[in-house]
Amino acid sequence: MGRTRTKNNKVHSKVSEASTQKSSAPSVQSLFEKAQSLIVQCDYELALRFVRRILEQSPKNVEAKEMLGVCLLETGEIEEAKEAFLSLLPPNPDAPSPSPPSAHLYLAQLTEDDPKLAIQHFQAAVNILSAQLKGKERAEDENSKNDEAEIKSNIVRALIGQVELWMDPSYDLCFEPEAEKTCEELLGMALQADPGNPEALQTLASVRMSQQRPDEAKQCLEQAWSAWKDLEPDDPKLPPIPNRVSLVKLFLELALYTPALLVLHGIMASDDQEVEAWYLEGWCFYLMAEQAQENGGILDELTWQELAKDARDCLETCQVLHRNQDHPDKPLMEHVQELIAKLEAMGIHPSPMEEGDAAGDDDDWESVDGSNEGDGDVDMA
Repeated sequence: MGRTRTKNNKVHSKVSEASTQKSSAPSVQSLFEKAQSLIVQCDYELALRFVRRILEQSPKNVEAKEMLGVCLLETGEIEEAKEAFLSLLPPNPDAPSPSPPSAHLYLAQLTEDDPKLAIQHFQAAVNILSAQLKGKERAEDENSKNDEAEIKSNIVRALIGQVELWMDPSYDLCFEPEAEKTCEELLGMALQADPGNPEALQTLASVRMSQQRPDEAKQCLEQAWSAWKDLEPDDPKLPPIPNRVSLVKLFLELALYTPALLVLHGIMASDDQEVEAWYLEGWCFYLMAEQAQENGGILDELTWQELAKDARDCLETCQVLHRNQDHPDKPLMEHVQELIAKLEAMGIHPSPMEEGDAAGDDDDWESVDGSNEGDGDVDMA
């Protein structure tokens, strides 16, 4: 009996040990939560480890495969990222039906060397999203309405992605006879899917500029800007900074300096280390100084020298930030240096730095930014 009891105890001990090991293994859900948290923190390398653990437990998990592609993309493993996204599409036997539109959207961006294939991916995403939208439009709960808004936004982005490929002069597509008509149709579809969408209107303005129709371009830009210009700098509804930077460039093309400066101040309120924003502000003040010289030396109650001085200070800040960040945009820096040389020739020198200032000191640059905010730039706009 004693031996039997001992044997039973060993069996129970082994079962208990196995049970403990099983319960200590993290669940797929907990691994997902950790991976998502790390992605939000932009720690893609560590997130990748958790995603791979998910796929060890659930090899066909669609969401995990998508997260795998994102993490690989962000860590520079481009070819592996492509393979991860392609695994979510036919003819892969494990591909879900319908395919996730995000896989097509990512692949469209990763196949820019083949614009026609990229367009096919964008259009495939539009088709899948449009089918999803029909289901959401019949629902009336709040979550469905939020989902519907997100789907519409993604449809617009996929359509605009196609327009940008058709308009890109580095591809032969822009020379095709149907290019202009195709862009018009795509933008019409975008505005039909989401009327008043700022990104679609901004892209339409760019098309109108290429068509030498500046008045219509101006109307599109004003309508696009009006949708968000009164939002606070930290409002999540604001367009991403790259979109706002593109808007500024279009404003400058149309000599709309006041709205350009206002948008730039909003960008800098969010990120005062944005190199391109400092460059564009300096370029804007330079253009305003030129216009002032043509109009008797005054523009918006400011002399051309005052405007040129602001231009010089912005460009000097841009130059330092560009160097400190090892910014990759070399043509931008060449233009900055060209403008600084012209201002120097005009007798416009940089503002003297206070004693103790250091170009690489973050605290010092905060004080520089603060002084710029207080020197009346917003008022002159």
